[in-house]
Amino acid sequence: MLERVRFDEKGLLTTVVQQWDSKEVLMVGWMDREAFLRTMTEGRVTFWSRSRQEYWRKGDTSGHVQYVRGAALDCDGDTLLIRVEQIGAACHTGTRTCFDTDRLDPVVIDLAERS
Repeated sequence: MLERVRFDEKGLLTTVVQQWDSKEVLMVGWMDREAFLRTMTEGRVTFWSRSRQEYWRKGDTSGHVQYVRGAALDCDGDTLLIRVEQIGAACHTGTRTCFDTDRLDPVVIDLAERS
């Protein structure tokens, strides 16, 4: 799979983390080649911290571990989807997901009325 991965100009791969059974999107992180390889071979998610410029394995300090349950690259190879068993909070703020703060109100089209 590594030959299909397209890292960006900074050597990073956008990584979407999803709860494997509920399909809930938990967070987004970044991986370089080493973090990708560690994640694929160790069964725990490892990221590259852009702010601290170091590797961090989710849960080593917080106890909020992400166990890998599956992975897939998108069609372009530039985004990784990691399916995990999330133990505890996924967000650094202590919440289950990073996507529960700012609920937006987009226009939603009723497909039944569209035709």
